Amino acid sequence: MKKIRPLHDRVLVKREEEGEEKIGGIIIPDTAKEKPQRATVEAVGAGKVDENGKRIALDVKKGDRILFGKYSGNEVKIDGEDYLILREEDILAILE
Repeated sequence: MKKIRPLHDRVLVKREEEGEEKIGGIIIPDTAKEKPQRATVEAVGAGKVDENGKRIALDVKKGDRILFGKYSGNEVKIDGEDYLILREEDILAILE
């Protein structure tokens, strides 16, 4: 992957792959599945600047596994890989 640094309070994440889902012996095709809301943080911005000019660091770091809102972020393709760029406020939790 190219070196990418999101700006301000944005975070670059890669969605976790969901396993193949079977319901009553029927395999659900990928096109009918919901996209996972879990991801791994790949890169983080430097943080938001408050009204006094002080930079506020992000609570997440590279390698964290997170849970984010269903309709959060913007999908991007980098070097043929799918990623999501979202704001830190769209992150609901860090999975431990």
